[in-house]
Amino acid sequence: MPSRSPNILAGPYLERAAHRRKDEAHVQAALADPRTLFVPVWQTRNSILRQGDLLVAHFVTGVQALATTSATDYVLLGEFRGQAVFAVGLSGDRPQLPDPAVDFQDLRMVAGALPAEEAGLLAYARAMIHWRETHRFCGRCGSPTEAVDGGHVLRCSNETCRTQQFPRIDPAVIVLVTDGERALLGRQAAWPPGRYSTIAGFVEPGESLEDAVVREVREETGVDVGVVDYHSSQPWPFPSSLMLGFTAYARSTDISRVDDELEDVRWWTRAEIAGGAVSLPITHSISFRLVEDWYDSGASRPLREEPGVRLWQLPRR
Repeated sequence: MPSRSPNILAGPYLERAAHRRKDEAHVQAALADPRTLFVPVWQTRNSILRQGDLLVAHFVTGVQALATTSATDYVLLGEFRGQAVFAVGLSGDRPQLPDPAVDFQDLRMVAGALPAEEAGLLAYARAMIHWRETHRFCGRCGSPTEAVDGGHVLRCSNETCRTQQFPRIDPAVIVLVTDGERALLGRQAAWPPGRYSTIAGFVEPGESLEDAVVREVREETGVDVGVVDYHSSQPWPFPSSLMLGFTAYARSTDISRVDDELEDVRWWTRAEIAGGAVSLPITHSISFRLVEDWYDSGASRPLREEPGVRLWQLPRR
């Protein structure tokens, strides 16, 4: 089987240089270096620069960033394009930006319009700042936490506790279920009409990924699946998920929703998908890639070349 290229938000987009995090002298020198790049995050939104029809990440220098917030809000991400790079969380009202071409946007919607390495970096920054903001107190004794190791460890400030917290992710399975000729897709009630996606859910304690796939499909659709094949994974920091993608093969096709998480579940043929009967997920999501790879495996023309296919609304690049 040919190797797959990384999903958007994944891949070797920077040198994490984890060994540098414990070197406090290096961290402080990097903070003071005017060449250092900072990735601002405000209320989970990333700073984006529009250059004509193109979108790119907006970075600020050390001097600009140090004037906006305290150093305790910085997280050393590593080295990007030969420069040290930090995530920096901004609090309070929307920051005043001197350049009208710069704005804070939802990365979930614009990631596919950014250069891939910049999208990955912004996702990493967003995830780290979210973790920092939601773990300001010790879960064991309730004391405030303090950042160490370049912002990658939050340590309890209580000398008798000193519990350490590390960045967390929430593993979730996402699966394209097929009976060979059709794909099983569902929709949530809050989505616009016609929007459907693959089946997904969080992995529970004591559960393997394969067991989670079988359970989630059965709970949300009533369909029983047999063979479960791993496809690929994608960081999805909205707010802190790691999406683990699978293809599963149905042993039954009758739909009977056990819970009310999905408003509707249907089987869709390739012809219906190509004809725009269903609106597919955004192209930079692993959900779309799962549908695309299944579709292309049995179609004479790739899904992206079908003129009638419908996608969730995306910003233009």
